[in-house]
Amino acid sequence: MLKVWGRTSSSNVMKVLWLCEELSIPYERIDAGGEFGRTSEPFYVAMNPNGRVPVIEEPDGYSLWESNSILRYLVATRTPGDPIHPAAPKARADVERWMDWQLASLSGPMTAVFFAHVRTPPDKRDMAATAKARDEAEALWTIVDRQLAGRDYVAGGFSLADIVLGPYLHRWFAMPIERAPLANLEAWYERLKDHHPGFTAHVAVPLV
Repeated sequence: MLKVWGRTSSSNVMKVLWLCEELSIPYERIDAGGEFGRTSEPFYVAMNPNGRVPVIEEPDGYSLWESNSILRYLVATRTPGDPIHPAAPKARADVERWMDWQLASLSGPMTAVFFAHVRTPPDKRDMAATAKARDEAEALWTIVDRQLAGRDYVAGGFSLADIVLGPYLHRWFAMPIERAPLANLEAWYERLKDHHPGFTAHVAVPLV
């Protein structure tokens, strides 16, 4: 059986678990990272020299790190051609640009806001830097809101684009911050909660 190494509170692990639910992929999840440790142990570093989560491990010993690469691999090996990761070049590019955008643009400011409000004691928060990151994140979510005009999902049909953005979307709405009204974004968030059990099980959970 596929092994997924990583703690459930990691946004990157959430992506993998959600996809496994969407595609009915059997897996065993093993706690690693954060308070669970293990990521600096030799066996883990042999799988991922970065010492981060998630890592997947196949029964034949093959291991893979980097969450977005894991998503692509799982679709290719379990349900090749699935519209969740389209085969047609233009449709696939539409999905993958949002996957790259999540890594290159959205992750930075969203992580800064999340760590400040959830994982940093109040007396140690840099609120000026956090406010700047919040503004940057809101500008980026405004881009997604415009993209969602007339669409149910980011790239048209439900895809890996939604899965990689989903953990950050939940945090955006769950954190105690000010948010501009973005109707398309809010409707998308409700749609994911209503129609995707993997999102509610693994992503739309209490922030820790």
